[in-house]
Amino acid sequence: MTGKELLQILKDRILVFDGATGTSLQTQNLTAEDFGGEHLMGCNEYLNISKPEAPEKVHRGFLDVGVDVVETNSFGATPIVLAEYGISNMSYEINKRAAEIARKCADEYSTGERRRYVAGSMGPTTKLPSLGHIEFDAMRDSYKVQVKGLVDGGADLLIIETCQDLLQTKAALAAVYEYTQESSREIAVIVSITIETMGTMLMGTEVSAALTAIEPYDIVTVFGMNCATGPKEMEENVRYLCENSPKPVFVMPNAGLPENIGGQACYNLKPDELEFWMTRYVKEFGASIIGGCCGTTPEHITRLVKIASSVKPKKREFSYTSAVSSIYSSVSLHLDPPPVIVGERCNANGSKKFKELLLAEDYDGMVQLAKEQMKEGAHILDLCVAYVGRDEVRDMREVMKRFNTQVALPLMIDSTEYQVIEEALKRYAGRAIINSINLEDGEERMKRVLPLCRKYGAAVVALTIDESGMAKTREKKFEVAKRIRDLAVNKYGMREQDLIFDTLTFTLGSGDEEFRKAGIETIEAIKLIKTEFPAAYTLLGVSNTSFGLNAHARHVLNSVFLYYAIEKGLDLAIVNAQKITPLYKIDERGREICRELIFDERKFADASAGEAVQG
Repeated sequence: MTGKELLQILKDRILVFDGATGTSLQTQNLTAEDFGGEHLMGCNEYLNISKPEAPEKVHRGFLDVGVDVVETNSFGATPIVLAEYGISNMSYEINKRAAEIARKCADEYSTGERRRYVAGSMGPTTKLPSLGHIEFDAMRDSYKVQVKGLVDGGADLLIIETCQDLLQTKAALAAVYEYTQESSREIAVIVSITIETMGTMLMGTEVSAALTAIEPYDIVTVFGMNCATGPKEMEENVRYLCENSPKPVFVMPNAGLPENIGGQACYNLKPDELEFWMTRYVKEFGASIIGGCCGTTPEHITRLVKIASSVKPKKREFSYTSAVSSIYSSVSLHLDPPPVIVGERCNANGSKKFKELLLAEDYDGMVQLAKEQMKEGAHILDLCVAYVGRDEVRDMREVMKRFNTQVALPLMIDSTEYQVIEEALKRYAGRAIINSINLEDGEERMKRVLPLCRKYGAAVVALTIDESGMAKTREKKFEVAKRIRDLAVNKYGMREQDLIFDTLTFTLGSGDEEFRKAGIETIEAIKLIKTEFPAAYTLLGVSNTSFGLNAHARHVLNSVFLYYAIEKGLDLAIVNAQKITPLYKIDERGREICRELIFDERKFADASAGEAVQG
């Protein structure tokens, strides 16, 4: 099943997933012999090999009550988890067998009017990559084995569920992405995060940040949440997703909050209580897929089937603005009032202090500098660790390890090296911006960077530079931007809203006649781009315009230039937030001098007439 096929089904009806696999297996009172020996006791996934009739009985129990989708018995079947039982080498076989068992059952219950589907279950493993438990590549490769086994065994779709760390989720998605690229096969994917009782994911991620990080992935068809709590505790987060997610919403709660009774987790939510909440989520909020997680039995799921048979899918009205995120929270790419401020002090090429911290390998100091920018008003941080003579890949790896969990602001990854960019993305749980692409060498840079953006869900800055150099006139800047936009969208599969155009700023204080109109050309190019590509965003490195002037003059010119750029539609500005002053706080004469410089309204004395004329 492709994502498009799943979306078409969801237009017509609510889909119902099954209930708790683990809970259902426990009711069978399985012995060590059933599991294949004492050393495999508790490895539910090995039952696909040692006692396939056990998971088959679970599937049939839920199909009997009318579910549309059964999940494979493969939640912990990655090599990572199976290694704890000494059977990591059996991962492919176990996943393939899990899908085959579910496929056989689903096909037996399918009719010409109603097909039953198999969802390949991919759990979070036992490792949190954001905490350094495992490297990204190792986790991705482990998931890749699972993906291949599930698809080869006949799964219709994949569900990456009970996600606790966004970096773990992104590793799973990287595995799916690589599999689809290598096999030329499409398959629908559901991502389901777990929000704990404290209101965030285990790593502290807010639901908005999770949505921001996952929304750009075109391989993800449905987004939602499961496990940890009962339906009541999910209310506000389900409401948020239904009001904001461009993707259909999936909801799979536990049968209430677990209670520890005699060393066992017990779930006490009654079927009618589950029905009450899930009816609300489908009918009022607009959830598209429902099911049951820990503790839910066929009796619970019967009520969900009842809901699906009596309620038509609701057409949701959602509001979503493209955003970026850290592991904790998200920031929109357009704020009212603008601009989104990109802090410039974590750049080894532009900040003396950051360069010194990098050379000293004072990682705690770098984190502190990042936190200072947040206090100063930055919304996003530009991060560049490139410095001549140093290993940029190593530096990015070490800095990103800290910034991922210790810095609350989203990051803009600033590098010319593709390996450095990917190294950063593998260690970043949130949604980053890549700075940057251009056409200086034709499509070479786009060809290398944009696949990384798609693979890791990043946005990208596009500079108006082509084979002839940096564009200087508004017409040329727009021409280059249009060419980049058309290539990025039509050839490389990016969306217009993933593009952030930088129309380039040149210094206005050099006295060079070539740059006499640089300010107005840059500003007017912003207007052209925003008019033609309304879904795209714009950005400027504002302080470049005042390069070479004294500190006070730079402060004033940057502030005035930013004001006029915003008037024309600027969304983001790379600046030192402390050195921007509102226009009303600048004296009138200072404002006017800067305005004349920006718009090239200089006046010259006419010696013959003794009067001033505009140049």
